[in-house]
Amino acid sequence: MSIFFFFKPLEIKEKFFKDVPIFEFQNFTMYELDTKGLTTQMLGTKASKYQDRYEVLDINYTDYSAKYRANMLAKRGIYKEGMIDLDQNVTYTSLQKRGFSFFTQHATYDINNSLVVSDTPYVITFEYGSIYGTSLRYDTMQNKVFSKDVRAHYILK
Repeated sequence: MSIFFFFKPLEIKEKFFKDVPIFEFQNFTMYELDTKGLTTQMLGTKASKYQDRYEVLDINYTDYSAKYRANMLAKRGIYKEGMIDLDQNVTYTSLQKRGFSFFTQHATYDINNSLVVSDTPYVITFEYGSIYGTSLRYDTMQNKVFSKDVRAHYILK
């Protein structure tokens, strides 16, 4: 009887984890293939595979699709259902349009619609100059850039 007075029963708390990685990888490499061959390559120093996405550190994503070819680098990236969300020191380089690249701190690449969108300040560099702005929307298929607050520096031949 004295046990019930001096000792209290244990309170067991259950903790539910909703978002736990399925796998974690070091020195991650992923290739996506279709009937035509290699479509994308994604590299990273560390990656976590969740039920619906990949989260990659030091992401290096290359789109080798037949329509357009580009490379994107960032400190962090999330690859989810045809979208890539890039964060910190984002570098986008066109592999088809020689010399075209831009730098920003955050960008989203919609693979299905071939759109790159950034709502942070950016710098575009190309063979004869550079362009600065506060937001960017780049349609890779039509090769058109839409921007706000644009300043350009252009070197005449």
